[in-house]
Amino acid sequence: MNSATSLLTFLIVLLGMTTARAAQPLTKVIMTSGSFSEREATMYVAQDQGFFRRYGLDLTFVTVRSGPVGMAALASGESQFHSGSATGATLGSAAEGMDLVYVAGIINKLIGNIMAAPKIKTPADLKGKFIAVTSASGGSWMFTTLALEYWGLDAKRDGITFRIMGDESVRSQALLNEAVSATHLGYTFSAPLIAKGFTNLADLSKLPIPFQSTGILTTRRFMNGNPEIVENVLRGVIDSLNFIAQPENKPAVLKSLMRGLRLKSIEQANEGYETLANIYERKIYPRVDGVHNVIRLLGQTNEKIRKLKAEDLVDDRFVKKLEKEGKF
Repeated sequence: MNSATSLLTFLIVLLGMTTARAAQPLTKVIMTSGSFSEREATMYVAQDQGFFRRYGLDLTFVTVRSGPVGMAALASGESQFHSGSATGATLGSAAEGMDLVYVAGIINKLIGNIMAAPKIKTPADLKGKFIAVTSASGGSWMFTTLALEYWGLDAKRDGITFRIMGDESVRSQALLNEAVSATHLGYTFSAPLIAKGFTNLADLSKLPIPFQSTGILTTRRFMNGNPEIVENVLRGVIDSLNFIAQPENKPAVLKSLMRGLRLKSIEQANEGYETLANIYERKIYPRVDGVHNVIRLLGQTNEKIRKLKAEDLVDDRFVKKLEKEGKF
């Protein structure tokens, strides 16, 4: 067989492999999130740019009402992943026997602002007031409670009442209408309130509080049975983070934020965009000490959560593999 024939044969085989690969159906997976803020930009951008599809995944990202809804979907098999923080919902589910595990950490610290009415000037002014949260022991409750603890405040002792009111758009409106005195908000929804003279008590990202914020959760059963899917989800996430980090991609990221958060103005989307460089991790390792800090807090009133070990809720094998490949 001469070299020309060999080359032709090779090209025919390669074409056949490429065609077969292209013909393979995408694997459908669902990821939920109980959050609705610029934190989810990674997922919005990944979907819009087709980063999951390049790894053979048809990933649907669904915003649910709260963390417990996301945990229920994961437990029932209706979803395969959840994007969320270490909260009462996630740790409570683990404490009840659900084999949850963090396989990545996209944001590994507290973020967002504790926004308050204009008459609230210091954290101490929150005593006796109402604070809006998404759900009991959910992400906004957790962020707020850890901030209160940092300031030496205790909700029960200091007469602070949490009101369950929904996502950030609902809570920001409640604060604007003086239905509550404060709430935790992401940077996108904080900006209009700051412009109107509302008090920003703290940018939580600047407080030294260990925390596992937005991470990728799945079950050990799914992870062990479908390692390629888990790995490919993380590949798509990393591609999205790298895309967001490039300044020339700002218009596309703003478009994704506006679509994902249903924003009406480019200015509001820009507020969220400007924070992304400071909150996202380059190396997406889940944070054991951040999970441990939440176990400590919730374990004060929940014996089952107190018995959890943070190390059992984190598995970084996929992140380690991707780092060795030079993905980040």
